[in-house]
Amino acid sequence: MTISNATLTSLAILKVNVDRGTDYLQYLRPFVSEFLFKCRPESITEESVAAYVLAEYGLVIPDRTIKIVLKRLSRQSIISREHGAYQITGQLEDPGIESTRVQARRNTTATINGIIEFARERGQQQIDEQRAAAAICAFLARFDIPCLKAYLRGTTIPAIEANDPRTDVVLVSDYVIHISGTDPARFDSFMVLVQGHMLANALLCPDLNPDQLFNDVTFYLDTPLIVRLLGLEGRRKGNAGQALVRLLGKLGGNIAVFSHSRDELERVVRGAADGIDSPTGRGAIVLEARRKGTTRSDLIMLLGQLDARLGELGVTVRRTPTYIDKYQIDENVLAEVLDDEVSYYNERAKEFDINSVRSVFVLRASSRAWAIEKCKAILVTSNSGFADAAWKFGQEHEPSQGASSVISDVSLANVSWLKCPVGAPEIPRLEVMAFSYAALQPSNRLLERYLTEIEKLEANGQITSRDHALLRISPNAYSSMVSLTHGDGRRVNLETVTETLRRTEEEIATEKDAALGRERTESERLRDEAYARRDALAELRKQEYWRGDRIGKTVERGVTTLILMASLLGFSGSVWWVFQKYGTASVSETIGLVGSVLLGAASVATAWVSLHERTRISSGARGLWLKRSGRYQVLDELVRAEESAVGRNGP
Repeated sequence: MTISNATLTSLAILKVNVDRGTDYLQYLRPFVSEFLFKCRPESITEESVAAYVLAEYGLVIPDRTIKIVLKRLSRQSIISREHGAYQITGQLEDPGIESTRVQARRNTTATINGIIEFARERGQQQIDEQRAAAAICAFLARFDIPCLKAYLRGTTIPAIEANDPRTDVVLVSDYVIHISGTDPARFDSFMVLVQGHMLANALLCPDLNPDQLFNDVTFYLDTPLIVRLLGLEGRRKGNAGQALVRLLGKLGGNIAVFSHSRDELERVVRGAADGIDSPTGRGAIVLEARRKGTTRSDLIMLLGQLDARLGELGVTVRRTPTYIDKYQIDENVLAEVLDDEVSYYNERAKEFDINSVRSVFVLRASSRAWAIEKCKAILVTSNSGFADAAWKFGQEHEPSQGASSVISDVSLANVSWLKCPVGAPEIPRLEVMAFSYAALQPSNRLLERYLTEIEKLEANGQITSRDHALLRISPNAYSSMVSLTHGDGRRVNLETVTETLRRTEEEIATEKDAALGRERTESERLRDEAYARRDALAELRKQEYWRGDRIGKTVERGVTTLILMASLLGFSGSVWWVFQKYGTASVSETIGLVGSVLLGAASVATAWVSLHERTRISSGARGLWLKRSGRYQVLDELVRAEESAVGRNGP
């Protein structure tokens, strides 16, 4: 098995492990246990385990994460540490990973074969298993978390030689969109790999605490993300953004937008409104408006409702903080880093981004933002290049900030989902669909090349004016052109433009046929019903999970209130006793009185510290309730049964 195939299989194994309810730091244990059981090494080190996992399973795991697993095994007397290395001292059992591997290979094979078939049907060049697997890995590598404190590489996927990563990402994105509507079984197989990769991201950062919530954090959304949240770039991007905002709210986070970003949003929407009816109008908002039939008046009306719409989505507008010299960053240096990482269509957008980063540093003040959960403020963006630039700037010029000032929405969705996979099962699917559609949108450079080419072809009489108008206005034309050229402007020519025109006309005809309705076969009907049952049960399980979460928080509030009241009562009693004895006590009694007061003060301080550990009380109570809840257990079993049934009827 090649390294990329092994990697994909291992990601599927991780997905199976989380389905069994283990905590994410336990995902790696079966891999380590198999190394011990099969190899029975005389000396066990983090390096030797990491080398085995890479060679056998194609995953790059940090030594620090492996160290935690080895420590857990040593506490169970399976291994012991001597002279800087571990030795086997206990009874080893076969972890049974091979049976899980068979199931995982089935998912991997279905996805790889699906990519190969799809490329062949679309008339693209022939690709083999290795190329298909490498393409999937290139796609998955876009779902990394480069902002975490213990960031080492950003992904567990090893470096794999491929053609052009952009080409591979476009191919897989095109495939994902295709199967999402035509082949739910293959889509499920692909999502197993995506969720496995999202879980693997947790292995990069052993400091990630699933029980630590975002109670003290405000997430500021940048303008492009707000545009998506409002649905102005399409339903799928809007759904993904709204699901993330809901999840952040349930995890205790506050959602806001800087006032300068609010002003930029108004300018962007107004510009799109002016471009809808203009032949030179372009951009994602304009294309989506034309696709949906949104008029200029509709967008102008939205401008008057912006604050109300943001409020409905749970987003508040907060005044941009003023400049404070003490917390001022070097904006010129940040601008240079942004120029290296981001291709700005206009300079004003860069100015707004710099203002947002500066504002985050002001809000954090002198606090040491070592983790996302404790960073006070962080900017969320849909531009991964912007997030990478801010990360690099922080590492080189603001090293006291452990958590980056900017995080991508994909990374934040991953971090949040790791805290409650059962409570937000829709997050991976929505993020993948949003990313895939975004990947099929042309870059500014590609768009310029495409528009120039169709202008030239019309002038030369090689396409008609009707063809030119269709190629320029139809959103389907743009996505087809990206699919054909793989995002490479050098491939825009008469051949690709002609094929884009053919596909666009075919898609329009197909949409008309679909509007008239189609008869479904009996097998399709049964398949759709099976997926509907599974999704309905998963939604009920999700609701039960959050009910348990509410119960956990109620228990937390009750316990912490009792602790604080008891400590305050004890402190008040000791102070009262001191006043009663004051002036009549002996020296020894006075010492005792002072000690009593100090003990009472220590009791209050201890109670206050315990309040900062309240999330452990909440998560513990939630876990106990879910474990003992008959309804949750039944729903969980039903969901797993439906997933197994769907899998058996899959590819």
